[in-house]
Amino acid sequence: MHPEIRQDGKGRCPLCGMALVDDAVPPVAHAEEAASYRPLIVVFLMLLAATAVRAWADWRSGSLSGTGVVSTFMAGFFLVFAGFKLMDLRGFADGYSTYDLLARRVPAYGFVYPFIELGFGLAMLAGLDAPALLWAELGVMLFSGLGVALKLVKGEKFQCACLGTFLKVPLTKVTLVEDFGMAALAGVLLFLRGTT
Repeated sequence: MHPEIRQDGKGRCPLCGMALVDDAVPPVAHAEEAASYRPLIVVFLMLLAATAVRAWADWRSGSLSGTGVVSTFMAGFFLVFAGFKLMDLRGFADGYSTYDLLARRVPAYGFVYPFIELGFGLAMLAGLDAPALLWAELGVMLFSGLGVALKLVKGEKFQCACLGTFLKVPLTKVTLVEDFGMAALAGVLLFLRGTT
């Protein structure tokens, strides 16, 4: 559009009345971006469903608790996300090193990280969610989220390695919510454990 022409808010040129073409992202690109989140949405919904079924079983047996529900969700999250990463460990490590602060400097950390998540998930599944484990989860997830936040602040576009290399998910605020969300859940469990 000519620099002297300003849109009047009605989508028409104020000089000639001709319809203006929007330079924004076309609808097809929005649809493709939304579709790229489908794997993440499916995984999240499956984790919620499994957590709900477990909560229902605990309710029926009279052992339902908030900490149990949060622990179940976190265990599932860590196990599923570790599993996707382990399907192509080298691919994950390469992708992770593009945005994680430690994996960028120490590439071996990208190979270790999925096993850390796997350990977190197995420990929580076994009911070993002691304060030391929760503090470790909180620290690891906050640190991981920091690398994502820095990439987003710089406006850099990278593929998220959170679901490994098989499911392509863009590195966006959703990834940030995942990392900081898991850190927040660890914090919630620490709080609940401290008050019970």
